[in-house]
Amino acid sequence: MKLTVVGGGSTYTPELIDGFARLRDTLPVRELVLVDPAADRLDLVGGLARRIFARQGHDGRIVTTSDLDAAVDGADAVLLQLRVGGQAARQQDETWPLECGCVGQETTGAGGLAKALRTVPVVLDIAERVRRANPDAWIIDFTNPVGIVTRALLRAGHRAVGLCNVAIGLQRKFAGLLGVAPADVHLDHVGLNHLTWETAVRLGGPEGADVLPRLLAEHGDAVAADLRLPRPLLDRLGAVPSYYLRYYYAHDEVVGELRTKPSRAAEVAEMERQLLRMYGDPALDEKPALLAERGGAYYSEAAVDLAAALLGGAGSPYQVVNTSNRGTLSFLPDDAVIEVPATVGGKGAAPLPVADVDPLYAGLMANVTAYEDLALDAALRGGRDRVFRALLAHPLVGQYGYAEQLTDLLVAHNREHLAWA
Repeated sequence: MKLTVVGGGSTYTPELIDGFARLRDTLPVRELVLVDPAADRLDLVGGLARRIFARQGHDGRIVTTSDLDAAVDGADAVLLQLRVGGQAARQQDETWPLECGCVGQETTGAGGLAKALRTVPVVLDIAERVRRANPDAWIIDFTNPVGIVTRALLRAGHRAVGLCNVAIGLQRKFAGLLGVAPADVHLDHVGLNHLTWETAVRLGGPEGADVLPRLLAEHGDAVAADLRLPRPLLDRLGAVPSYYLRYYYAHDEVVGELRTKPSRAAEVAEMERQLLRMYGDPALDEKPALLAERGGAYYSEAAVDLAAALLGGAGSPYQVVNTSNRGTLSFLPDDAVIEVPATVGGKGAAPLPVADVDPLYAGLMANVTAYEDLALDAALRGGRDRVFRALLAHPLVGQYGYAEQLTDLLVAHNREHLAWA
């Protein structure tokens, strides 16, 4: 089995490598190709990757290259984890929206739109090259904004599934609080990428007893603290929102915080400098503890599980993924990309039935889905007016004056990445 990681020079990659090494019985990778245009980073990450494999007794071959076509040739699955523009672009995404009093964040709001505009054309070009190399290959997208990128891939007819680590992170968190094995925890997870709620927490399987009321009663303070939301809000919702909902539920509070502290991009950039120095140590043969602070927790487990199921291996039959709605949520278009539990196998991901969704969540999901449709149109066809329409539709922007200012700022800060600008 050959797997290719596009963006293999990312400091995330050792997390993925560690999972491939530990879970080799689930996903028996014989050749793993890391491809990245940044040769210096790729050399450091590739060296550590080989040492991790050797330490854990994995005899698979790890190849590093900057040649994308060679990297995807014959690949059974291709994982996308690229960042167009690097951390410098992320720094901009997280700062210029604050000039208008709007959240500065790299996956949602105006910053998320900028990332989508930079990313979608690049990902579609990669996907076409994958299809030419092997039309049966699966594309697993971890590149943000996952919902918009996955929708672009599926609309273009690619064999693609989107992946996020929010659900697996909450599964692990809840399992620890309940004192059970993670495999015994099944989430009624519903929404869009980075816009999700846990409406039930079931033990033993998808039809198991819902212990969410018990979880909130006994551990609500700990859950609320992790989300940085008030405990009474969780009690009133009777659900656990993803931490990205804080951008909506406490927008003004978050903007105030972001204006008075260093950006997450600046923190990550410094962390990456430290990690790359560590990766260059020839004695290092395991992922360093600092990597846990970089983000992407449990990404490796989720990626291995998904790839194994898609490729006919030992992956779990039920997984939370990003895939086409196809009537699952009646209030959204069939081609909307939703994030829900699904059955996963050689034919792809099929969403499991979802219980009626509270209008409190359904309304916001419908609004953001409309924004994502407009954002994808702007990413595919370009144009200042399409950018303005997408911003005006986003519930974190919404006012025409802000949308006008943000359009100007977005174009000014991303001109080198926008062919039409």
